Amino acid sequence: MGAALFVPQAGFAQELFKENDHVVIIGGGLADRMQHDGWTETFLQTTYPNLNLVIRNQGYTGDRINLRPRNQGFLTSDEYLSLSRANIVLAMFGFNESFDHDLSGFETALDEWITHTQTQNYSGAGAPKIVLFSPTAFQNLRSPNLPDGVKQNQQLARCAAVIEQVAKQHSVVFVDLFTQTLHHFAMAKKPLTINGVHLNEDGHRLVGKLIAEKLSKRKTTSTEQQLQKIREAVLDKNWHWFNRYRATDGNDVWGSRAGLKFSNEQTNREVLQHELVQLDLMSANRDRVIWAAANGKEVVVNDSNVPPAIDVESNLSNTQLQGGVSKVGDGNYLGGEEALEKMTVAQGLSVNLFASEEMFPELVNPVQLGVGPRGRIWAAAWRTYPKWEPLKKMEDRLLILPDENRNGVADKAITFAYVHNPTGFEFWNGGVVVASAPDLLFLKDTDGDDIADVRYRLLGGIDSADTHHTANNFFIGPDGFLYYQRGVFHVSNVETPWSANQQSGRSGMYRFNPRTFEFSFHADNSPNPHGISFDYWGYHYATDATGGRAYQVVPNDTQNGFEMRKLFNHTVRPVASSGILSSAHLPEKYQGNFTLCNTIAFLGIKQYFIDIDEITGEAIGRETENLLVSSDPNFRPTDLEIGDDGAIYVSDWCNPIVGHMQHNVRDPERDHAHGRIYRLTADGRDLSEHIDVVGQPITALLELLKNPINGIRQRVRAELSGHDSQKVIEATQQWIKQFDFAKAEDAHHLLEALWLHQQHNIANPDLLKRMLNSPVAHARNAARRVKQMWNKNSAPTTLLAAESQHNGLGKTPPSDAIVIRTVPEEMRYDIESFTVSSGEAVKLWFENTDFMPHNLVIGMPDSANIIGPAAEALGASGFDKAFIPDSELILVASKLLNHEDVEVLEFTAPTTPGDYDFICTFPGHWQLMRGVMKVRAKKK
Repeated sequence: MGAALFVPQAGFAQELFKENDHVVIIGGGLADRMQHDGWTETFLQTTYPNLNLVIRNQGYTGDRINLRPRNQGFLTSDEYLSLSRANIVLAMFGFNESFDHDLSGFETALDEWITHTQTQNYSGAGAPKIVLFSPTAFQNLRSPNLPDGVKQNQQLARCAAVIEQVAKQHSVVFVDLFTQTLHHFAMAKKPLTINGVHLNEDGHRLVGKLIAEKLSKRKTTSTEQQLQKIREAVLDKNWHWFNRYRATDGNDVWGSRAGLKFSNEQTNREVLQHELVQLDLMSANRDRVIWAAANGKEVVVNDSNVPPAIDVESNLSNTQLQGGVSKVGDGNYLGGEEALEKMTVAQGLSVNLFASEEMFPELVNPVQLGVGPRGRIWAAAWRTYPKWEPLKKMEDRLLILPDENRNGVADKAITFAYVHNPTGFEFWNGGVVVASAPDLLFLKDTDGDDIADVRYRLLGGIDSADTHHTANNFFIGPDGFLYYQRGVFHVSNVETPWSANQQSGRSGMYRFNPRTFEFSFHADNSPNPHGISFDYWGYHYATDATGGRAYQVVPNDTQNGFEMRKLFNHTVRPVASSGILSSAHLPEKYQGNFTLCNTIAFLGIKQYFIDIDEITGEAIGRETENLLVSSDPNFRPTDLEIGDDGAIYVSDWCNPIVGHMQHNVRDPERDHAHGRIYRLTADGRDLSEHIDVVGQPITALLELLKNPINGIRQRVRAELSGHDSQKVIEATQQWIKQFDFAKAEDAHHLLEALWLHQQHNIANPDLLKRMLNSPVAHARNAARRVKQMWNKNSAPTTLLAAESQHNGLGKTPPSDAIVIRTVPEEMRYDIESFTVSSGEAVKLWFENTDFMPHNLVIGMPDSANIIGPAAEALGASGFDKAFIPDSELILVASKLLNHEDVEVLEFTAPTTPGDYDFICTFPGHWQLMRGVMKVRAKKK
């Protein structure tokens, strides 16, 4: 690969862009994520402030050039390019294809796509111009939880070379992002990706700037203030366009339920596709704001040209549907306190109102509860269910509801973050992982004001075809994986650093490790699953909303996977959530009981005893007294949590409608104003004491893992997830010394230690072996699941610090060799010069102790500044040549060595005395990794 930008011989003017061009970005995760950071368009708009470029992002995580799975009825790629009137297409494929062993299929598909695209007339003014981009490089983050990127970069280089070759064959513009980012990643002092492959905000800014400068052949001169103003406008436009192109609840927009007829023969298609028209206009209105900002001006968004929403007539007013499909009230809502009179609770329990929309108007339609590390109740409030409506404010949010005086009533409601469609959340690494289909977000407060100031997409491609049963009921298991379930109609397509895109249409349970970015399907559960929980010994449970069925999730030894095993005969449906009771405040008869929240016909919380066979670990549920039931037809319990005080907290969706397919998505009877949280306590029993977790030292947190209450240990694990893994494991090794593997009373504490190793991705074969021989069968069963998961994981688990610490290679250089080593993470050799005699035989031992690939190239005097750039100009093809350019200036060169590789170079020193340069020619290294071989005249 030669220059970073290939300009064809004919077919385009000097400038790629002209006034009023419609530019469309397509591709996989790289393209998809660009719209959420906004930097690429920001730099393009500031580079061409007078062209009024219309830029639309049609990126889609998981896409390949010839395989772009979409939901039923979604427009074809050609139709969407026509909708956007594309006359320039920026194509960013290659990452997903790079995992293919044989790239001939990719080459053919890319060739066919270009040939096809060059015959299209999306804009009405002729065939579009095409710009092909290579994928970005893999950044070695030097994390034991992620690949080092050596193999991935070799694959990406091959893929980039294919793209360049096809671009030349078709005389289309090619931009080499691979070599450019390979250089910048090598030189970077901080991460530019979140996982080696997906850019963070700084990475997007870098790549956006590279793209604008390569395409325009000019440098960006805008001030930071100007850039931020443009970016703010870009992100606002992109939000509206994203909700058009990636319209959530797409199955009702264009899929199988779009044509269902309701009152006045209205359909979801008619109503929701009108919203797409609204969003087209709202996006266009925001283009004008971007253009003004690019010219240093301010224009206020004007949406007066956007038609109003279509009026929808309810098919439910003052009616009641029969057959258990859904139950609708009379349109009147009881107040939160009034609704208590309609509730019956188990004997010995009392119920009070913890929070309501009367107290906090932002508490609307709570879909999931959580107990944060500080012991406060959190709620995902989904006011816009089933999705945001154009021309209205997006009010979905994560709320914190503290009860500082512990009187059982929330003091206030704090908006931690606004999140569209927050169907599930869980605490991890000092922050929160939350669903915002089709993505998982990571949110974190770093300044202590209870408002998220860190926000990025942790995982993309989980799909949003039906928000009613997209990723929900998040739960991080004792193994450190985040588990969620999702239902039918979805086509997920997830990218990770480990493997090719994982496309799946299966309804069931999935798992994702936020530490290692591993992702996989876990177990079938159809058609519409909600509800996940783990008990004291780590036994795993799940429910299915539609059928009301409950399961134990068990290993399938024959397939080395997992499956659903019936827990009990179900009697109610649909189930919105389920859980396990564990509270020091509640009487013993409740401990370990299984609960489920039901939202139609039976409006309340069912309760079941769980008997577990001590040998096989198989669980059987037996129904016992209901925890709570209400005669209020608007009561819709969606989730249950045990609070810091030991009380049971229940969220109430408080809505006459819960059916999704039975009523128009915009039925006016869908409530967007009510929501409650109720609290159940045991009469005559002390509340649980508050236990501090946040900010506690590791040793204190480990002691808290002895606590028998599940929620406390779960909070401890969440807190430990934000600590340095090596320190956690070192402390754990000391902590377990107080226990006896032969004593049954110590088995669970030791199991927690094993789980900590699993959570922090550090394998301990000895601890595992001893737990597999525990005197407690439940501990042995849990250890077998740990073993199974460690065997399946794609991420290479590291050994204990004492076993993995690098103390050299165990290889001894020859006594007559000159030894040069790389210095880990410092981008330099350990010596700056060495001296040899002219004409003598030289033996040079080169050892790479760094985690990044390096070579050692010896050249003529003053050759470094020539050889280095020549190596970088090799681009992706450099991997095939170890980044050694063809040059008469090179005297001798090593291979490209990976971590812990050694090569011995034997050569004859030049006969002419002088200072001969030696450098590492891996892109970006030669400026820093350089030295001098001093050749001195041989003494006579």
